[in-house]
Order: sequence, then C-alpha cells, then structure tokens
Amino acid sequence: MIRFGTGGWRAVIGDEFTRSNIRLLCQGLADLMTQDQVTGPGVIIGYDRRFLSREAAEWAAEILTGNGIVCRLIDRDAPTPMIMYAVRHYKTAYGLAITASHNPAIYNGIKMFTAGGRDAAAEVTARLEQFTDAVDPAGIHSLPTAEAFKAGLLICINPTNVYLDSIIAAVDMDAIRSGNLKIALDPMYGVSRTCLQTILMTARCEVEVIHERRDTLFGGRLPSPNIDTLGALTAVVLEHHCDLGIATDGDADRLGIIDNLGNFLHPNQILVLLYHYLLSRKGWRGPCVRNLATTSLLDRVAEKFGETCYEVPVGFKHISAKMQETDAIIGGESSGGLTVRGHIPGKDGIYAAALLVEMLAVTGRSLADLYQEIVREFGNLQMAEQDYRFSGIRKQEILHKLMQRHELPVFPDKIERISWLDGCKVYFAGGGWIVARFSGTEPLLRIMCEMPDIAQANQNCGLLADFLELSESGASCGGSLS
Repeated sequence: MIRFGTGGWRAVIGDEFTRSNIRLLCQGLADLMTQDQVTGPGVIIGYDRRFLSREAAEWAAEILTGNGIVCRLIDRDAPTPMIMYAVRHYKTAYGLAITASHNPAIYNGIKMFTAGGRDAAAEVTARLEQFTDAVDPAGIHSLPTAEAFKAGLLICINPTNVYLDSIIAAVDMDAIRSGNLKIALDPMYGVSRTCLQTILMTARCEVEVIHERRDTLFGGRLPSPNIDTLGALTAVVLEHHCDLGIATDGDADRLGIIDNLGNFLHPNQILVLLYHYLLSRKGWRGPCVRNLATTSLLDRVAEKFGETCYEVPVGFKHISAKMQETDAIIGGESSGGLTVRGHIPGKDGIYAAALLVEMLAVTGRSLADLYQEIVREFGNLQMAEQDYRFSGIRKQEILHKLMQRHELPVFPDKIERISWLDGCKVYFAGGGWIVARFSGTEPLLRIMCEMPDIAQANQNCGLLADFLELSESGASCGGSLS
C-alpha cells in the first residue's frame, strides 16, 4: 500500500519503490484528475540524482500520457524548489518530484505538488491513496515515451532560467556584488550546484565547490546538511578563508550553514537571523510561522517588532498554508527548510542561501557576529535532539503509552501545558519545551528539547527516552543550537 508522510511517499528501492508501484500511483493520480476534470493543465515531472530517479520519471510519464494527460518533463536533474516553481509558472494542476530528499541512499520516493506550486495537502494525498488502492493493475493505461512525444503529450522543458531569474530579482544583487565575498558550496552530490553557483558567480562571488558530481550513494553519507555531515565543508571554509559555507540536501529544498569561523549554524539560528534581518534591515512587516519542533526564539523576535509567531504541526504544507492565511513573511522548520513571502509556497534551500549571502553583504558583518547580537538582545536557547529507531511492535507500545494513555515522566521543571496536536509536546512554565513524535519520512522516533541550557535539554531528552524504554544503541544525536 502506498502511503504519504509529511514529505511525500518514500520507500526502499526494490522493496516498495518499484516500477509496478509507480505505475499504480500514477494511474491513481490520472483517475483522480479525470474525476475532478483537471486533466487539461497537465502535470510537471522532475527528478533528482538518486538511483532510478530518471527512470521513475519516465515510468510516471508513460502512465499519465497513456491517460491522455499532458506531461512536461524537466529534461535534466532538478532541485525540488525548481519543480515547484515550474508548477506555478506553467499553471499545471499537479507536479511530481522523484526524490527521497535527505533519506539514505537506499530510498527513493515521490513528492506531490498542487496548483500554484505548493505541497499537496493531507486531504489531497489521502484521496490519491484511495484512488491508488482502487486501481486494477490490469486496467493501467500506458503510452511509450517515444509515442507520447510524437503525440504531443510529453514535452521536455528546462525552467532553470525562469527559476533563477525569480531569485535574482528577489535579492539585492548589487549589494552582493560589492561585498567581495568568498563562498564554499557543498551540494552533497545532489542537484543544487548549477543553480547556486550561477547565482553566486553572477553576483561576483568567489566560489569553492566540493561534492558536485553525481553519486547515487552520496559519498557514503546521509545527504542531509547537519553538524555530523559537513566536516569537509568546514575544512574548505577554514582552509580558503571563506565568508560562508553553504550545503544543501539531496533535492536542495533544505540547507545547512558553516560560518566563517567553521561553526555549524543550526537551522533555528538561520531562521532567527533571517526573520530579524527582514524586519530590522529590509523593513518588512508580518508574522512568522514555525512548526512545533522549531525554536521559540522566533516568538521573542516577533514580539519585539509587534508581530506574531504561529505554531503548526510538522510538515511544510502546514507552514505554507498558515503563511498564506496570515500573510507571514517567513516560515520554516528546525530541519533546515524555509521560505519567504513572495517566493514559492514551499521550502527552497537555494533561495534561502541567496538571502543569507545578501544579509552578509548588506550588513558587512559575519554570521557569528550577527548571531551574537541576537543572543545579547533576545537571550539564548539551546536544543538537544535524539533519534531512535524501532520495530513495529515497539512503535505500537510507545504509541499506547505516550499517545493513548498520555503517560509522561516527572520532569524537573513545572509543566505549563501539553499538546497532542502532532505527537506529544510539553511546554514548561519557565520557558522551554520537549517534543516526541514519529517521523513522517523514516522509521524514527524523534525527541527534541529546547531549554536555556544545553545540559537541561539533554537531561530532559534522557528522562523521556528512559521512560519510554528506548535503547541507547538505536539513538543518534542531532546538532544543538548554541
């Protein structure tokens, strides 16, 4: 059974990510579009550099064109935000990105977008699942790609220029040109190099690039830009005296940052820096949106400027929906995804990187200095993160104990309130919080805690993990905000 999580449908290659399942999914999409009478605008299809991504894009096109639906296939590997932009630019009803984003190399998957280039809402993917479940494999309609080309149902496109032009028009390129900046770039063997390097070199930045070739094993690393995977980028920043190091995940919708001193900046810090910059230096006005596992330091910045910070469940579709509802100027998550008002309604690591470079050029200061200024004005919060793998039986036991019986350990801080909106989040009376939730993209239980002191955060994570009888051998640590 094909089921969508917070970041699309992801599965192990050769297990559930197979040609037959892709054909089922796309026939289900064709049936849904036919019933809704939205086949006319067609579908955008793009793919990343993972194993089988190009082939899967063609398999998807064969089914959709076989049902008479026009498919615009991006004719080279493409960042997910570019695919989202293409959905908006070509005004199609849907878009598909063949990617498993930052998952391990054994995974692939499909992200789905709706009109305007936004992440498909849960109601949409739930309907698609129902249509897919009802598909009779014997009744799948397919058209070979060569025939689809001849019939005008399959069109190759390259939206690189219009996508890049939209970013270049949105940032202060003149300020960046005068900044004389040196940038290190790590695409993590993914799809961001062409776009990011083009933007940076157009702005006269000196660029050092590593890990730019295609490697379906991602160099043996997880294609996720975090404190554990950016050692090589840190070395380049320090060796070449760069002003900034930028890394993007496998499909370039998230980013990781190394400052000029070689320090990893947690995505929480990046969000706070950019929100403060938009308010204080660019003169923008409006609220911000974050998910429930993202720093509440954003709330303090919003309050200082008379704005509001809205909290939503995990999943960028919730962020983009709340941004549209409230006209927020920025929305993001602690895993490294963010977007800004006026751009696509989905996370974009390439746009975010360009905006950070603009911030350095405009202020003339380093990221380390800028963040210390934030700490002096708003205080400091630090985050501890733990991921735990589990079996199916253990998941049910944890769900029963935590989500059904609502059992919790005794924490050293007084509890103000508890939310069960998305997993379990405990808010402490003196500030700070802890959340436990199952990942929507991997078989993981994530525990995250933000407190004024990292020792407090680690202590609370340990208390909850011990209470849930989670094995230390199955744990992996995330970066802390400091």
